[in-house]
Amino acid sequence: MNIYPAEIHEFEDLTALIREVGFLPLLENPVHGFSAEEIAAEECRYHWYSDGSFYWPIWEWKGPAIQHTPCVYGKFYEGRAGFVSMEWWPDLMNYRRSKRPYPAENSVERVILDVLELNGAIITRDLRKACGFTGPKMRSRFDSYVTKLQMDCRIVTQDFVYAKTKLGERYGWGLALLNTPENQIGRNACQCDRTPEESFERILQHLKKILPNADEKDIRKIIE
Repeated sequence: MNIYPAEIHEFEDLTALIREVGFLPLLENPVHGFSAEEIAAEECRYHWYSDGSFYWPIWEWKGPAIQHTPCVYGKFYEGRAGFVSMEWWPDLMNYRRSKRPYPAENSVERVILDVLELNGAIITRDLRKACGFTGPKMRSRFDSYVTKLQMDCRIVTQDFVYAKTKLGERYGWGLALLNTPENQIGRNACQCDRTPEESFERILQHLKKILPNADEKDIRKIIE
């Protein structure tokens, strides 16, 4: 079951899909067919080459999609990354934040948010250092806090920054450039004139429409 009538063959197909459905996880998840990965054409799927390099257009396009589509990107889907269009972001943010109070003063989450609000966009590695997570095995701990804040709709991924070879060629998976949604898209774009309950119901009905074969309990998990 696909949520889109055609496969993704090129960048424009991905951005059109984000606009069309509003909610789009990047990778496969418990709701079958509900991801860009699953409806990518064969030529856009993941390929390793003998020299250790890889080719994965869907992964390469995620950064440009954030820049050229009215959307936000982050780990919004049960800790999995994906897109939310600007049409639906205020409702998701409205509902999620109503269920998750602003982090308490001196908490790790509050420190992370304070650093972002003060400095603006920062790559994950530098944000981790700025928040004091410099010891051994600190990376996974820090990443769990960032994931929680993304699920809370308090942090988004603004873009990706890539390492380069001496010849200036880009390589690697890319480092997430993190920011608060208010910094990235502005406070006005984060405002919603509905109650959290109205936002939840609006999203629920929309997802039930685009995912007619999905179990409602799985759809509710996506929203929550």
